[in-house]
Amino acid sequence: MKYRLMDVLACPYDKTFPLRLLVIKRTEHPERQYTWPRKPFCEEYCSYRDLKIKEHPKPDALPCEECHKWEIETGIIYCPTCGRWYPIIEEIPRMLPDELRNEKEELAFLESVAQDLKKVAPDLADKILTQGKPFNLSNKK
Repeated sequence: MKYRLMDVLACPYDKTFPLRLLVIKRTEHPERQYTWPRKPFCEEYCSYRDLKIKEHPKPDALPCEECHKWEIETGIIYCPTCGRWYPIIEEIPRMLPDELRNEKEELAFLESVAQDLKKVAPDLADKILTQGKPFNLSNKK
């Protein structure tokens, strides 16, 4: 998944924007070249720097060339309003409605990333792990 996808994603349940991106594992692709004629590439939100474009004093100075070289392999997309979390697995964000989500698979994912999540997002890790919707580790069977 590319950082720039966060510029267009909103929570499917309550339409919150922007969502929080918690990157657990990413891969750099130094061969990638930024070829777009304008900067910034994102219109509303830069998830690479976690800021709203309009609030930045010099949006054209944002590091789009650097951002473009990264691919997020593993992570979590989190809605701070409703508390839902969505996994990023093998570079694919899985933003399905609750009724289509696989509880067993997603709890296994959450367990597998729990320690890393505590390192990258100490402010949110416990909330996601114990209160996250639709599944969390406190109701694991």
